Amino acid sequence: MMANQMMQHKEGEKVATQAIPTGYKQTEFGVIPEDWDVLPLASICREIGDGIHTTPTYSLSGDYFFINGNNIKNGNVVYDENVRRVDEAEYLKHSKTLTSKTIFLSINGTIGNLARYKAERLVLGKSVAYLTIKDSGSEIFSYYALQTEKTKKFFEDGLTGSTIKNLGLSTIRNTMIPVPSYEEQTAIANVLSDSDALIDSLEQLIAKKQAIKSATMQQLLTGRTRLPAFAQRPDGTPKGYKSSELGQIPEDWEVVSLGDASQFINGRAYALYEWESSGVPVIRLQNLTGRGDEYYYSNLQLPERQYCDFGDLLFMWSATFGPVIWKGSKAIYHYHIWKIECKGGNNKTFLFYLLGDMTERLKNNSSSGGTMLHVTKEKMESTKTISPSVEEQTAIANVLSDMDSELNALEQKLAKARDVKQGMMQQLLTGRIRLPLVQETTLQEPTPHGL
Repeated sequence: MMANQMMQHKEGEKVATQAIPTGYKQTEFGVIPEDWDVLPLASICREIGDGIHTTPTYSLSGDYFFINGNNIKNGNVVYDENVRRVDEAEYLKHSKTLTSKTIFLSINGTIGNLARYKAERLVLGKSVAYLTIKDSGSEIFSYYALQTEKTKKFFEDGLTGSTIKNLGLSTIRNTMIPVPSYEEQTAIANVLSDSDALIDSLEQLIAKKQAIKSATMQQLLTGRTRLPAFAQRPDGTPKGYKSSELGQIPEDWEVVSLGDASQFINGRAYALYEWESSGVPVIRLQNLTGRGDEYYYSNLQLPERQYCDFGDLLFMWSATFGPVIWKGSKAIYHYHIWKIECKGGNNKTFLFYLLGDMTERLKNNSSSGGTMLHVTKEKMESTKTISPSVEEQTAIANVLSDMDSELNALEQKLAKARDVKQGMMQQLLTGRIRLPLVQETTLQEPTPHGL
């Protein structure tokens, strides 16, 4: 009996040993390279602290910003319209020792948002912690290491508070992170920084393209700018403008009601007993806004107009507000959604952009800031708009569709870049993949961590 137990124990040790690749070791952080350490943040930081726990004296004309955890977003300190200011005297009273090796961490409410200090003029509130990395370590590597799932789990396990969660400084100090040599930290940080630079450039390009598209929409949908094929009369002279109930419009455009140009078809309300677990999916608002991808289903036999197909134009008219081109298969649309069918050969894609522009202006002019809007079918049908010929509608729709296609391609490229970066972080920050040149250097001439 004892012999069997010993054999089973040895077999277990053998399996455990085989599970750890050669050149790696098991640690509290998981399996990492043999030449890496796992150290608490207190060991790699010169200082770990938080912001002031009092309310400073604000100054409308102050040159310094009072920052809390909600200002730490996407790797940056964000100064929104609600940020408070303080003057120099208040800054000197509450200033902390911050350097280029300082990392900010949100620790109250929203936990774990990070930003590197970039010499901003600011005073920290109590919901921001600051971690100043020792000169022997790379602050950029540490910035990325704080984003690993393992580190987030350390933080999560140490949270206090029932309603509003809080990450204490003692938990931060005791949180363990993997620590390779300084040379390898720098190499890893460079690779991940390059990934972030690509992501930043794509985000900036998307923002620029979106701004160009918005400006183009404003010009083309109002006729202030005409496409070359429609800008001149048959005799070659430029077309002008005429007065209308909507102001100055192109001389060959007309004022129409949305009800004249299209038909708004009501969706159907459902009782709870009518929902099924299979059948034809029923589109609800959350399915169009990205807030939910679960569908209810129906097996009811409905008039054909109650169904929509791929490419149909839908409009959300209650709470969530605006047009959507349906990209799914045959479905039923719920009560808070209209299906819109064009009349008289009008271009559906043009109407989609026209409605999008109209609803954005409604949201911007709403006292609720664009939330919880509601409009009746009769109000929409009676709304006046300007309308070019079907040929010009199509040409405008093509221009805007091409711009959207370019934006969608960039968004996909951005999503892929973010996924690649996340994959690289998981591999590089745990040592599962070693950078070749660093690995060769490490094998030939080990470098002390210097921590």
